[in-house]
Amino acid sequence: MRLILVEDEPDLGTAVKEVLRHEAYVVDWFLDGDQAWQYLESGWTQYKIAIFDWMLPGLSGLDLCKKLRLQNNPLPVLMLTAKDRMEEKIIGLDSGADDYLVKPFDMPELLARLRALQRRCPQIQSRHLQLGSITLNYSTHEVTRQHPNGNKLVNSLTIKEFQLLEHLMKHPNQIVTRNQLINQLWEIGAEPMSNVVAAQIRLLRRKLGEDNSESLIETIYGVGYRLNA
Repeated sequence: MRLILVEDEPDLGTAVKEVLRHEAYVVDWFLDGDQAWQYLESGWTQYKIAIFDWMLPGLSGLDLCKKLRLQNNPLPVLMLTAKDRMEEKIIGLDSGADDYLVKPFDMPELLARLRALQRRCPQIQSRHLQLGSITLNYSTHEVTRQHPNGNKLVNSLTIKEFQLLEHLMKHPNQIVTRNQLINQLWEIGAEPMSNVVAAQIRLLRRKLGEDNSESLIETIYGVGYRLNA
């Protein structure tokens, strides 16, 4: 899942981003509201959740919420702020925020609030993603594959393997280009070297127990990959 984080405190932003990356989120972190709005408005990528600090250089988190809602954008927003007065919380919620977390906060609470926001989105409520013989477990980051011979293969995935397989499973029988994978699964400014995607695909194939007689993840040479469901 890709989310946008707008936080101008470097230490807090770094800590939040690392925790979220460990939970398999793809995080685009911005230090000011103006730059964040350029990406949100352009529709360059489809975010599932936004985390906005209230006080920011340029557009504030409150401004970002208002602009999203004026465009009828339903993106779930979690507001981070040191403002803890009831009147200020009401202002934040009435401006379009879906939840409110007062600084300082514990990371487990942040993750719990993100999970609560996810449960409001029907397309990401389930803790499992299943396609044919493959089941992806969001809680354990394990993939289970039921082979035609009755054998069941269960493997733990790295964060990037998990993200890659999830994306392919959500686009079955479709050709997904290398650039599409990079744009969706790597953060802004963290584009990988040319052979990294191919290397991750090879590792993922091993986890799925593929052999030379099958092409569950098919390479479309010169274009990208396709998960054959």
